[in-house]
Amino acid sequence: MSASTQEHRDQAPSEISCAVVTVSDTRTKETDRSGPIIRDTLQAAGHRIADYRIVPDESDEIRRALDELASRDDIDAIVFNGGTGIARRDTTFDVIDRLLEKRIDGFGELFRMLSWDEIGPAAMLSRATAGTYRDTLVFLTPGSSNAVRLAMDRLIAPEVAHMVFEVRK
Repeated sequence: MSASTQEHRDQAPSEISCAVVTVSDTRTKETDRSGPIIRDTLQAAGHRIADYRIVPDESDEIRRALDELASRDDIDAIVFNGGTGIARRDTTFDVIDRLLEKRIDGFGELFRMLSWDEIGPAAMLSRATAGTYRDTLVFLTPGSSNAVRLAMDRLIAPEVAHMVFEVRK
C-alpha cells in the first residue's frame, strides 16, 4: 500500500453515518436478512446507522429513497441491496446508475471478481456498482446474504471511511 493511501486512511473519520436500503417486493423488516447484515457489519466497523428501510422494487420508490437520503446532512453513505440482477423486476441498478455523478467502477469489478470464487460464471449477472450522488457514497449490492457478506466484509467495511474522506475533501 502506498504511503499516500495509508495517510488518507489515517485522516479518514473513525465514524461515518450510513443508510441501508433493502429493495424488495417480498421482504419485510422481520424477513430481511441482508439489511441486518449490512447494518451489523457497519456498526462493528464503528459506524452509525442513521436510517434503515425497505422499499419496493419500483423505480419511483427507489429514486425517492435515494433523493431523500442523499439530501440529508447526517448521511455519508447509502448501501442499497437487491435489484442488481438482470430479471425484469430488478430495477435498482437502472434507476441509480444513471444518477451517479462519479462512478467507482472498481467496486463492481472487484465484487464480480471475488464472486467468481463463490459462484463461478454466474458472477457476471451481477450489476453491483458504486459511485457518488450529491456528495454521498452510494453502493449497490445484490440482495442475497452471501453476496452482501462478501461486499461488506471484503470491500465496503474496510474502505468506506476512506472513501468518505476522499469524496468530502
